[in-house]
Amino acid sequence: MDFITIMEWIGTIAFAVSGAVVAIEKEMDYYGIGMMAVFTAIGGGIVRDLLLDRNLPASIENPSYAIVSLITAAVVIFCYHRVDKIGHLVSIADAIGLAAFAAIGSQAAAFSGHTDVYTVVIMAMLTGVFGGAIRDICCQEIPRIFRREVYAVACIVGGVVYAVSFPYLGLVLPAYICFGVTLVIRLYAVFHDLHLGKVSLDHNE
Repeated sequence: MDFITIMEWIGTIAFAVSGAVVAIEKEMDYYGIGMMAVFTAIGGGIVRDLLLDRNLPASIENPSYAIVSLITAAVVIFCYHRVDKIGHLVSIADAIGLAAFAAIGSQAAAFSGHTDVYTVVIMAMLTGVFGGAIRDICCQEIPRIFRREVYAVACIVGGVVYAVSFPYLGLVLPAYICFGVTLVIRLYAVFHDLHLGKVSLDHNE
């Protein structure tokens, strides 16, 4: 099992935890919690594979991703009060998942012959953030990627790095670099409470 595959499974579990926790906070039933875990974990990969014209998305062709997501949701249900107290650990896991999926999305674009910067960046970003966006929309919230710490931007930078280094380093090594860059940016944003600017609604200023 290679490094990216390991990170993909870590990412799947991390995002399933995120989806399950949000669903519990929204007071969903067990079915809703399970579905939010699955949607968050595999949503980005499904969108990526559809856009890359894959006959059947990998996470649908291989049921292991959904099964692991459901098992993760069950663990979160029974251990919720402990999980709820380790916010930093969940944030770190989420950052690892984001970085892994950004790298996987970038690599998938290159493997499909789409090596231009724009396509690689879009695949990195969609793979990394779309599952969370689906989760938030289902929870009737503005997707967190539009209102929280630097998140999608980390994927964009990682995707750019992959696309720029790909012609010189081949398909595989840039994925490791993309992973590292995305992870560092995301963790820095988490621990330094780094946000993008927004328009102030205070008319007195």
